[in-house]
Amino acid sequence: MSHLLFALLSLFSFAALLEAQWKLKENVYVIESEWNDETPAKRVELTCNTPDETLPVYWKKGTELKGTGKTLIVEVKEFPDAGNYTCLTANTHEIISYDFFLISKIDSNGQMIRSILKSFTEPNGMFLKCEAKNYSGIFICSWMTENESPDLKFTIRSLKGSQGDVTCSSPVAHTDKSEIKYTVQCQKENYCPFAEEHQPVEMVLEVIDEVEYENYTSSFFIRDIIQPEPPQCQYAATNGTVTWTYPRTWSTPKSYFPLTFRVKVESTNEHRNQIYGTDEESIQIPATGPEDKISVQARDRYYNSSWSEWSSLCR
Repeated sequence: MSHLLFALLSLFSFAALLEAQWKLKENVYVIESEWNDETPAKRVELTCNTPDETLPVYWKKGTELKGTGKTLIVEVKEFPDAGNYTCLTANTHEIISYDFFLISKIDSNGQMIRSILKSFTEPNGMFLKCEAKNYSGIFICSWMTENESPDLKFTIRSLKGSQGDVTCSSPVAHTDKSEIKYTVQCQKENYCPFAEEHQPVEMVLEVIDEVEYENYTSSFFIRDIIQPEPPQCQYAATNGTVTWTYPRTWSTPKSYFPLTFRVKVESTNEHRNQIYGTDEESIQIPATGPEDKISVQARDRYYNSSWSEWSSLCR
């Protein structure tokens, strides 16, 4: 009976060790740590990758000696507990293998606590935002941080199961006052702009700040993230006609991808705006003041996508 109890306890202990971590990539693991003072640390078993069972080895974390022998059990709770654990030979001090541990903060419900990225104002609460200028299958994804740090590392990819593969460029940082905006250009392979989408694109952004790990996801159809660029417009004072052309980046032919338009007249005298809607590429505006400002924006005519930004002033 005692042998059976010992076996069950050993099995339970091994299962607990497995549940304490999950593999991010080769030799890199994420520890989900409940972020409060009451929850105990996660116990993790490390095994030195040596085929010689008799070879004397020891473990180090940085310059600190952590133990000897082929296996090592460590407790990981706070950020100082994470990092690189290295197994070396006792005689030659040669590195045999290593395990790198990251910490993901979770709350009492097991949900990841995310604090590295800054959310967008619009749409409210979104951390990873993706937008497309047309139906080519090319889209831009962006995210923000409070400051730029050399310790920040980003990996963005499509989740398995998404229809079609997605490739993305390396992130580019743009500094704007108190925040840093990162952007990548992604392309959905073998995307057909004329076919109906049946499965959404599912993107995941993984963020590592030294030893802290977070991830963010975004799921969408290309048609739902379309935002055309503004049209190019001009104003003819002789007859009060505003004309414009489709954005150069918009999908062609425009007979298959038609746009609808709004023309805004900002009256400087009456301090009010007038909006005119049309499917044409020109409109005659009633008498306007010489200081009135006119601009145009566009949207997909048959799908409720986002309106473009307002164009540069037509006059």
